[in-house]
Amino acid sequence: MEHIALIATVGSFIGFVVLVELAAAVLPVVIILAFVPPHERAGLAELVGAADGSRRLRVGQALWIAMVARRTTRTRDALAGR
Repeated sequence: MEHIALIATVGSFIGFVVLVELAAAVLPVVIILAFVPPHERAGLAELVGAADGSRRLRVGQALWIAMVARRTTRTRDALAGR
């Protein structure tokens, strides 16, 4: 009986880890599709891909990249006269 309980516990833990990993992989895509306007999705997807390449997302680095991208877009739009 104890053997079955141990197997069930280990299996539950492995299942939980797999579900967490799947959620971590899918969550950025869901956020982009649900909350980002269609004309800004490509840029944000590139930003998330560039910032998440190291397997450890550094929040400070990601915020800095987002700020630089936003400033570049504003400058380009201002120069184009929009």
